[in-house]
Amino acid sequence: MRTITGLDDLKKAEGEDVGPSEWLEVTQDAIDAFADVTGDHQWIHVDPKRAKDTPYGGTIAHGYYTLSLAPRFTEQILALEGFAFVVNYGLDRVRFPAPLPVGSKVRMAARLADVADISGGAQIKLELTFEREGGDKPVCVAESLARLYTG
Repeated sequence: MRTITGLDDLKKAEGEDVGPSEWLEVTQDAIDAFADVTGDHQWIHVDPKRAKDTPYGGTIAHGYYTLSLAPRFTEQILALEGFAFVVNYGLDRVRFPAPLPVGSKVRMAARLADVADISGGAQIKLELTFEREGGDKPVCVAESLARLYTG
């Protein structure tokens, strides 16, 4: 866990890698629950019998499921202290270079790619990389933006 305290420490940490997080097993129950919440019941995610005949050999996680793990994993690898509050400002580039099969494990690492001054604090860009245990390329790469306010 990397702890960053205040703006000065944040600026010094620019370019730093943090993580990886703990491994998380992707279960069919979690994928089904995500499908229910989002309304995305595409069969490649929720029909193990039909998905067995695909090149993946079974169901795969939604890309957005993988991306939705970012807050969970970020809390494991990065603590931001000395700020009044932090808000999600959005995402820049997001890609899903490889599938994430149900039953596999996933984790995330991040790089504090950019720190920019804004009125009342700073905006940061975290380059997120999600990897599957035993995979040869990432299952998701994204640039996450957050705004950290000091008061």
